[in-house]
Amino acid sequence: MNGMKVFISFDFNWWKTSQAGDVGAKVKQYGLQDAQLKVGPNHDQVFVSSFTGDGLDLDAVRSAAGVPLFIAPNFQASNAAYGDGAFNWMAWPSNGANKAPSAGNNVTVEDGDRAYMSALGEKPYIAPASPWFFTHYGAEVSYSKNWVFPADLLWYNRWTEILELAPQYVEIITWNDYGESHYIGPLLSPHYDDGNSKWVNDMPHNGWLEMARPFIAAYKTGSKSVSDYIKSDQIIYWYRPTLKSARCDSTDNTMEPVNDSTGNYFQGLPNGAEAVSDAVFIVALLTEAGTIQVSSGSNSQTFAGQRGANAWAVDMGVGKQTFSIVRGDSTVLSGTSLKDISGDCICGIYNFNAYVGTLPAGDHDALQSPDAFQGFTSGLSPGICQPTPSLGTAPVVGTEPSGTARESTSTQVAPEVTTTSSSSSSATLNAPVATTLSSSSTSQASATTTYAQTTTVPDAGGSSKTVTALSQLFPTNCIQPGQVWAGPAALDPPARCDV
Repeated sequence: MNGMKVFISFDFNWWKTSQAGDVGAKVKQYGLQDAQLKVGPNHDQVFVSSFTGDGLDLDAVRSAAGVPLFIAPNFQASNAAYGDGAFNWMAWPSNGANKAPSAGNNVTVEDGDRAYMSALGEKPYIAPASPWFFTHYGAEVSYSKNWVFPADLLWYNRWTEILELAPQYVEIITWNDYGESHYIGPLLSPHYDDGNSKWVNDMPHNGWLEMARPFIAAYKTGSKSVSDYIKSDQIIYWYRPTLKSARCDSTDNTMEPVNDSTGNYFQGLPNGAEAVSDAVFIVALLTEAGTIQVSSGSNSQTFAGQRGANAWAVDMGVGKQTFSIVRGDSTVLSGTSLKDISGDCICGIYNFNAYVGTLPAGDHDALQSPDAFQGFTSGLSPGICQPTPSLGTAPVVGTEPSGTARESTSTQVAPEVTTTSSSSSSATLNAPVATTLSSSSTSQASATTTYAQTTTVPDAGGSSKTVTALSQLFPTNCIQPGQVWAGPAALDPPARCDV
């Protein structure tokens, strides 16, 4: 209907490498659908990827699938040549052991590029791009984990690197992994909450899509510069909601000891906190040169911006965050963020997620009750925080040089996308064709909360049961015979189980 193409990325946290036949059968089940992404000289090779999976018998997968495949798994670089291509998951600087860099141990994303490209030779490389990483699960779940990778201006710097690298594919990590804070999709996208809402509520990331828009356009044409793809002035800014000096041990959800067999759990302050900067990060996309003014609390700075993409960091200050673009005597854009920076612990936890805002302000984006708040209070101190969005809408005061008032909001429209089904959700850009985004939950919805639409699957006896929330369909996530969907009109009706 909209040109989207999808592919399956098998998550080997759940699948086993001994299940090559089952993997192939699943590819066979969906590989001939019209929406399946196919590549190759004849566009007949079904695109298949993975999250990890080293040791998977790719020949057995091909045999069970029974159709031509292009398999680009997320094997380690040393095993990358076994596939038709390979995907590198490590989109953040690390110590080489899945934690933040440490003294003498700093593996950059570019190091990973070089390792994979060397192993692949002439085979296609799927380069990763991700804006952030923070996860903070405590004893309230069985997969407790608590660490942060330093990102800061990574999203801007990585897209600059990608334009120089010009890989055949780029995979954005991720569309909707709220639990690890690297989502670029909207908060209002329907999803079930496992407790990540504690650090995701009031933390939209849509602005990162806006920042990427001209970079994606340049990438798909092979250009090294974004200047010609910036059609209007914008500021995209992001920052953590609290100073890292805030101490939350008395109320944080990760203070209980757990049986940590993975080495991913740290009590209290997240592992890697020392590697992140107490800063506000600003990217200005300018149609012509201008002056950028930034105030973070009592700290104010002014920068000279050039036509094209510009990036800076300003020391974080507690209080209001304001931004503006000035040319000559005219203010082109100005506005105040909806999210203040605090010196205290919001909801009593260490929250190292990023708040992302834009000028002009984007559409209001908030988690949708009840599904997106199912696990909010689990692990929190009683009564310390309410499971509800609290951000308002942002007025933008600005004038064009002519004196005409600038529109106060702008609709944020993602690049042309394709949603794929993947437990490890991600996004792939395939130059020079359309952007591909993968998603492990349902599609984007609008912000309305009216209850208007209904979908009924009759049962044999003619009786029915009303369903108003996605959580009521768990674990099938589809409408059974005898159920009537009467959920928010913002949500696309769930699929019928009997179709």
